Amino acid sequence: MTDTTKQAPSPADVASRPRPRTASSAANVATDGPAEVAVAVEVTGAQALVLALEAVGAENIFGIPGGAILPAYDPLLDSTKLRHILVRHEQGAGHAAEGYASATGKVGVCLATSGPGATNLVTPIANAYMDSVPMVAITGQVASASIGTDAFQEADIRGITMPITKHNYLVTDAGKIAQAIAEAFHVASTGRPGPVLVDISKDALQAKTTFSWPPVFDLPGYRPVTRPHGKQIREAARLMATSSRPVLYVGGGVVRGHASDALRRLVELTQIPVVTTLMARGTVPDSNPLNLGMPGMHGTVAAVTGLQKSDLIIALGARFDDRVTGQLSSFAPDAKVIHADIDPAEISKNRAAQVPIVGDVGEVIVDLIEQITADRAAAPADSGEWDFAEWRERVAGWKQTFPLGYTTSDDGTLSPQYVIERIGALSGPEATYVAGVGQHQMWAAQFVRYERPNSWINSGGLGTMGFSVPAAMGAKVAEPERTVWAIDGDGCFQMTNQELATCVINHIPIKVAIINNSSLGMVRQWQTLFYGERYSNTDLQPTASRVPDFVKLADAYGCVGLRAETVEEVDAVIKTALEINDRPVVIDFIVHRDAMVWPMVPSGVSNDMILAARHEAPVWEREE
Repeated sequence: MTDTTKQAPSPADVASRPRPRTASSAANVATDGPAEVAVAVEVTGAQALVLALEAVGAENIFGIPGGAILPAYDPLLDSTKLRHILVRHEQGAGHAAEGYASATGKVGVCLATSGPGATNLVTPIANAYMDSVPMVAITGQVASASIGTDAFQEADIRGITMPITKHNYLVTDAGKIAQAIAEAFHVASTGRPGPVLVDISKDALQAKTTFSWPPVFDLPGYRPVTRPHGKQIREAARLMATSSRPVLYVGGGVVRGHASDALRRLVELTQIPVVTTLMARGTVPDSNPLNLGMPGMHGTVAAVTGLQKSDLIIALGARFDDRVTGQLSSFAPDAKVIHADIDPAEISKNRAAQVPIVGDVGEVIVDLIEQITADRAAAPADSGEWDFAEWRERVAGWKQTFPLGYTTSDDGTLSPQYVIERIGALSGPEATYVAGVGQHQMWAAQFVRYERPNSWINSGGLGTMGFSVPAAMGAKVAEPERTVWAIDGDGCFQMTNQELATCVINHIPIKVAIINNSSLGMVRQWQTLFYGERYSNTDLQPTASRVPDFVKLADAYGCVGLRAETVEEVDAVIKTALEINDRPVVIDFIVHRDAMVWPMVPSGVSNDMILAARHEAPVWEREE
């Protein structure tokens, strides 16, 4: 008897067939007329998922299999276009996807099963939401008939993540999987980037359907405004021309909007001093004399004071975060505000804007350059407009008088700032630096010189400990030719160091610098300053023995483990690490325990008050 059963083709078979162009956006699919459709082929929902990921251009996926998502892993094995990297924890998968996206601007992808697999993605999803990282998280869900019954490993991940995603899906129909993936990638990467969750029931992955590409879809109500209004551009240019003390306040939106080149042209054209937030380091080179550095709680005196004394703030892709403004009621009291952002919800949310501009920040900057150029050509030579020489001289004086600095310890132990400074100096501006959260994050933002966008990756809005190692892994996968440093604290490192195994097995040779002060450093700093040196539960090394010994831990994972405890050893171990490119390197830098991050404006205090960096002690000083 002849078996005439039609066998579904593998993803590799279908992928090899000629297919029409992939629609680049929902707008293209919805408005360009009938979409060109490939010959429909019968596949399972799981195969449709893999084919859709291939079609949208995904290349690397970070994930862990489990019961509900298992059907997807079978056809994934056949794909010749997708590289799946098996992580050791779903949180690592999410942060790796973020690092991948942050380094390249592409959409990062992570994959997890239902229940605890999905909930382990909540932290990186929230992190991506806060920092506007384009990411698609795909999770398995229990069979549709079991949803709502408290089935084994069931969790309402769609409901859980609703406040921390741009959009999310629960797909129970195999025929809608491809459409959901296409929409998810579009939503994640357009407008203000962010995470999108696609939760797929197990029976949908197992069911038969037909696959064709591209799917036709429409997203009612989702029409991000990218072109700024001409009237607002003209008014912004007028305010800039007539101001006396303007400051460009640049946020992470410039990085996400790939607008750094345009921004540099604007700075060159206007000669207006610029501050770059924690999320925007590198958008304007640190070598540019107009760059005043980072503003905010641990910002430079020049950046903080420049904003406070300004009469006009041009905010580009920034959201007036509390860590920048300090006490909002006293922030830049004499300044008018031009606020440009692609997300209209951010404009005037915290600080009222005299000129609100909704649009893609890159297009806003280009239009401003054109308008300013035209206005200057039409203005009389003696108009007095665009003359900021006195203001530039004033802010340059603050920059020269109050540079970032640090003091060495009396007992001869390593200064963490020196260690990070040497990592940056020896690795150079083409390297990528990925930080965890805490003191080492602030020192890395302060003492590495950034000359290009995407060279600095960190958890800004959510402040997620454990971010560094997996995010560095993702960044190295995205750009394998670059040197990638994970600058971590001994507290952060112990939250996600298991991903070193992932790096070793998958040949991802990141370099890890552990700034080891044997404590939860930033919390200890606050306890020193505000809690009478009562160190409650911040001591990570209560005994003389090293628990763990990070060099031995590195060796156990198959990495190269190094240690430095003196100034003389620092350059040598960094150079050794830079010469090793066949496996990860972990360096345990034993640093001074009581080093602090200066300057510092405590939470909720006016930015008029600067905790002076040069004193290395809690001395309050008002900048006049």
